[in-house]
Amino acid sequence: QEQVVESGGGLVEAGGSLRLSCVASPRSLSLHDMAWFRQAPGKEREFVARINMISGSTNYADSVKGRFTIDKDSAENTVFLDMKTLEPGDTTIYYCKARPLLGREYWGQGTQVTVSS
Repeated sequence: QEQVVESGGGLVEAGGSLRLSCVASPRSLSLHDMAWFRQAPGKEREFVARINMISGSTNYADSVKGRFTIDKDSAENTVFLDMKTLEPGDTTIYYCKARPLLGREYWGQGTQVTVSS
């Protein structure tokens, strides 16, 4: 059964760093891209970063450019989100989405990131 699992969230002080991980399974699942989104309570889910699992091309939301970096391990169907210079406004739940070459997208359950001021 296909699934997506995020990890790496936690509590950090403003200016600090966190590294999120996301694994899509099974490993045999052929992916086109994986992406990170975030959603605060009462707000719409917003795009953070995306990486093409074949070409490695990336794109970012303006709000995180220069602070966040998305990277991948295609062999393991894993992506990482390195978050630096975190701000209290980055506090929310981060979700990972995997988009296969064929079939529907898969979302993880999310991981909480809290940045204290």
